[in-house]
Amino acid sequence: MSSDKNKRLITKELLILADKNDQIVGYDTKEKCHQGEGLLHRAFSIFIFNDHKQVLMQKRSTEKLLWPFYWSNSVCSHPRKGERYEEAAIRRLNEELGFETSLQFLFKFQYQAQFKNIGSENEICSVYIGKANGTVQANPSEIAEWKYSDIRELTEDVQAHPHRYTPWFKMEWEEIQTRFCPQIENLYV
Repeated sequence: MSSDKNKRLITKELLILADKNDQIVGYDTKEKCHQGEGLLHRAFSIFIFNDHKQVLMQKRSTEKLLWPFYWSNSVCSHPRKGERYEEAAIRRLNEELGFETSLQFLFKFQYQAQFKNIGSENEICSVYIGKANGTVQANPSEIAEWKYSDIRELTEDVQAHPHRYTPWFKMEWEEIQTRFCPQIENLYV
């Protein structure tokens, strides 16, 4: 599929609009959900860890409208109309990184972040973790670069260079480091 045709299909997919309690209130296109201050919609983020206690990070493709070429968590995307969070997370893990693994829900939060004068994220985001050691087959239309990062070194780099990272990643990483270290440790049991 050509890149232009793929972009048209992606911007026309219907995302799930929600209220502050994550109740469905309607549907709208991905494009409209991210214009201006953004329409509140469902999203998810995935953090994949390996046996070396490293987290898989991706640098967003330059094709991304919002925060292109910023570092972010393993996968971040949206459920589509008719799709549950978990279904969408598994689908996007395979589409972006080329593998599947079981995922564990950690928490849900709401945020809004503006990117220059281009658009915004306005999301209720469910955060998941998982473990994988297999081959990564990064989708180049989604991911410019990827790497596994040591947890401590990543935390230090986020503190020293926050401008390199997406706003949702920074919020999620702080919450994970503050409240969910035991769940990450349980991935290795």
